[in-house]
Amino acid sequence: MSGRIDKSWTVFDSLENAQHDRCVDLFARPDGTYGFEEFRRDPEDQGEWTPVGYYSVAVYASSGAALMAAEQAVAWLAESQTDAKRRR
Repeated sequence: MSGRIDKSWTVFDSLENAQHDRCVDLFARPDGTYGFEEFRRDPEDQGEWTPVGYYSVAVYASSGAALMAAEQAVAWLAESQTDAKRRR
């Protein structure tokens, strides 16, 4: 887990792209707020997830608001979510 995600926060969803080299973690904080962070995974990093955004500092009142903000901020996520809804 990234240093940008505090150990007291609970990751409740981890959304990966089709290539499995990008990920957005959605998390809840102990104070009842929510947030997200984007990561990448490259071979030169030995498969470790590396944060690529500074999104985790933003605070959202609900998990849905955090997901909506992530979809707006992370281009591949919005496309991935749209594709997933089409497959249902």
